Amino acid sequence: MAAERERGHRERLLEGAIACLETKGYARTTSRDLVAASGTNLASIGYHFDSKEHLLNVAVTEAFQRWLKPLIALAAEPGPATPLERLGRTLAGLMDTLEENRPLITACLEAWAQLARSEDLRAEMVTSYEDFHVVIAGTTREAFAEIGSPQVDADALAVLIIALFDGLLVQWQLDPSGSPNASRLIEAAQGAVVALTKSAD
Repeated sequence: MAAERERGHRERLLEGAIACLETKGYARTTSRDLVAASGTNLASIGYHFDSKEHLLNVAVTEAFQRWLKPLIALAAEPGPATPLERLGRTLAGLMDTLEENRPLITACLEAWAQLARSEDLRAEMVTSYEDFHVVIAGTTREAFAEIGSPQVDADALAVLIIALFDGLLVQWQLDPSGSPNASRLIEAAQGAVVALTKSAD
């Protein structure tokens, strides 16, 4: 019973921290906010997460995992599709859910600003990005193998895709109305591939 209660406190703190990120933001959330949102106490923060900062760092990476992992999975759905079409599914899912995740995006950008000063935040972000990298590289590798091109550098492509995702978040935060939709992005990529192929002939 005691172990379940302790696990319950940890989960409540994490869920409360995610809620605070969405309502108060990364920079403005206080320990008392976390206690109020989770229904726990100040001592629980130190016991389970060592500090408020670590709790928020875990929460921001967990929230992004919950949002983006299902979108990445769209690219792996069964059925015939080119690698760019598979990427288009994920990009469409991303673009369609930006507005509802605006508070989380804002909190993430606030967190990114602290990366140079927080070893703890950097460690959490590195772990999260490595996880995304493994999943995206695996999906990319399978997509190219499906069309008979198994020799692509899926690991490098995964870095490019992650950079694309991050860049779109920043672009959309700066100018939501000026961000191109997923179809236009994929069409532009397809056009570039065709142009490069012709120039190589």
